[in-house]
Amino acid sequence: MTFDSQSRTSNSSLWLDRPTFVTGCAGFLGSWLTIALVEAGANVVGLIRDRVPFSQLCRSGYLDRITVVHGDVTDYELIERALNEYEIDAVFHLAGQTIVPIANRSPLSTFETNVKGTWTVLEAARRSPTVTRLAIASSDKAYGVHEALPYVEDAPMLGCHPYDVSKSCADLIARAYSATYGLPVAVTRCANLYGGGDLNWNRIVPGTVRSLVRGERPIIRSDGTLLRDYLYVQDAVHAYTTLAEHLDAQGVRGEAFNFGMDRPTSVLEMVQAVVAISDRPDLEPVVLDDAPNEIPAQYMDSSKAHRVLGWSPRYSLEEGLRETFAWYREFLSQ
Repeated sequence: MTFDSQSRTSNSSLWLDRPTFVTGCAGFLGSWLTIALVEAGANVVGLIRDRVPFSQLCRSGYLDRITVVHGDVTDYELIERALNEYEIDAVFHLAGQTIVPIANRSPLSTFETNVKGTWTVLEAARRSPTVTRLAIASSDKAYGVHEALPYVEDAPMLGCHPYDVSKSCADLIARAYSATYGLPVAVTRCANLYGGGDLNWNRIVPGTVRSLVRGERPIIRSDGTLLRDYLYVQDAVHAYTTLAEHLDAQGVRGEAFNFGMDRPTSVLEMVQAVVAISDRPDLEPVVLDDAPNEIPAQYMDSSKAHRVLGWSPRYSLEEGLRETFAWYREFLSQ
């Protein structure tokens, strides 16, 4: 998958020559967001802890077009130095531990990265004289379990398992910095992201595509009935840039915004949708029914983002999956 002009930031003039800091820039979403910002003319400074040679940022060559700061997002002195030395104006905080099973096995590292990492970025930004806008990554997982669905932004944060709790905490801390210090920050709560470049093979889309490309039956860890909303990564890039561009507008600063398709889909339906666009429709999924600490149903109402930000998804599920499948087919053939 190459960079698509449809995914360009919606207001390129705002990003031209703007010093922009992206934590987690070599991650799944971070790679595509960084590419979009570079294409829009931003002077991107990216934070990288571990070298990920197969990340989209590396494979695309865009890593060589940004300034790289090496280190951990929980290192306050490092983050403060980066913001000040590069006179950062805009911050996208994406760095985090994003895998639920890893959070269950290793809660301390998840809390350290997701919670301390967030307050570290916020505090450094609060003390910076140049930062004018911050977009902080939360998640639909921050809501926890609710009987009333879809989630709306004023629903309470009820995370109860390690990953969910880490996102609930980070979300609340970000909005506290706005309410208390007037920090120009807003929070994204995205649906489950999918797309080329996600190399976490235990996730449903990359794992399913890899199985199909290899001629193997795809694996469903849960019982297949878990309901989720899925958002293509290029639509998420558009969500982040649109939010950052509107941080000067009334009703945006200090707010959280849901970004999704507003279309709940079961895990089994998602796997079947991937199978349907492949050339192996004969490969039925294997259902393991072994996914502890997963929330049964999660899907959101994104009408606030439509109304306040003018954002809406640009890709249908089928369009997003077709581009995704093409990316993995090329990647796995190398």
